Amino acid sequence: MTTPEQTFSDYVASNVAGIGADRDFIGLSNIWVRECIRHNYAQNFTWLGRPIIQVPQDTYAIQELVWAVKPDLIIETGIAHGGSLVMSASMLAMIDYCEAMAAGVVLDPRASKRRVIGVDIDIRAHNRAGIEAHPLAQKIQMYQGSSVDPAIVDAVRAQAAQAERVMVFLDSNHTHAHVLAELEAYAPMASKGSYVVVWDTGVEDLPEGMCNDRPWGKGDNPKTAVWAYLKSLGAAPHVGINGAPLQFEIDLTIEHKIAITAAPDGFLKRV
Repeated sequence: MTTPEQTFSDYVASNVAGIGADRDFIGLSNIWVRECIRHNYAQNFTWLGRPIIQVPQDTYAIQELVWAVKPDLIIETGIAHGGSLVMSASMLAMIDYCEAMAAGVVLDPRASKRRVIGVDIDIRAHNRAGIEAHPLAQKIQMYQGSSVDPAIVDAVRAQAAQAERVMVFLDSNHTHAHVLAELEAYAPMASKGSYVVVWDTGVEDLPEGMCNDRPWGKGDNPKTAVWAYLKSLGAAPHVGINGAPLQFEIDLTIEHKIAITAAPDGFLKRV
């Protein structure tokens, strides 16, 4: 017997499939993303007081992914003002709270094993101070240095090896070479059924010249790195840090659901 919940879930799935099949609507969404960049739109929002620098639709997607996976550890490269770290920490705190309520126990936030790790080559003093002063700071650990520095990768990997479920967000230097190196370093840390989200893959879809002030652009960006990484996984066996086979697929359901995203082809699910 079909439940009302399943009926609604099927209805939503049909809506999402319809969006994915509507090339005009997807094209209109892409135009919107392109035009919003001229207004620095993504920089206009905060999460619990910290600038997050994300398109709001993407924050909704992250909320759904974190709730579904319920990771013990979220790894983020690129910190900026820290809003994304705070969002991840807040989601983990809400999961802690909900699990405590379901179990009928008193929540002790200090006893939670859930944590967020942030890595950035330059954590500005005022941003570090703002993050460390935030009520959720106890859930956040920061490393300053290149996200592909072997010492930092080893330190993060050691913590990921102790976690049951790990999710990864890559949002630092957006050149092909750097993102590909990040994928090779951090994707093996993601748990099966969890995600690696690669931000700003949409650079590949922008008109020529829109990134002239950056070291990345069409043909040299996170999306080309994603394509190269997935191709490498298909060419030779890879394993995660847990020794299990490593395979990812692009989750287009998320992309089609939100329609407007900075991460087309960037929601990678470990399968």
